[in-house]
Amino acid sequence: MDGFGSRIRAERERLGMTQRVFGEIGGVEPNAQGKYESGERTPRVDYLAAVAARGVDALYVLSGRPTPVMAASLSTEQAHLLDCFSRLQPADQVAVRRLLTSLSHETLGAKPGRAGRHVRTAHIGDALR
Repeated sequence: MDGFGSRIRAERERLGMTQRVFGEIGGVEPNAQGKYESGERTPRVDYLAAVAARGVDALYVLSGRPTPVMAASLSTEQAHLLDCFSRLQPADQVAVRRLLTSLSHETLGAKPGRAGRHVRTAHIGDALR
């Protein structure tokens, strides 16, 4: 599943949205959203502008290349984290990526309360293995 439709789907899933919610943001019905994701139809520019305003990487959707982050736009803390990450051994970088991916996915669908904290602990433990 390569191409435009799969990239729209990947961005929707990255943002933790259903087809219905994503379609509403773009101003289309869920069945149109499904057709965009399957590659049956191509969205209009106003749809792309609307979903981009909600966090979609439009360059990635259009070209398959993620929008580069300019070093000047990073906060001091972000720059420090990247510097630390770049000094890690490759195996440790894999573990950190796994941990961050797990935590970021949990954050998108997290529910407040003790259960969320317990799940997070399990994810951290799994990621560090």
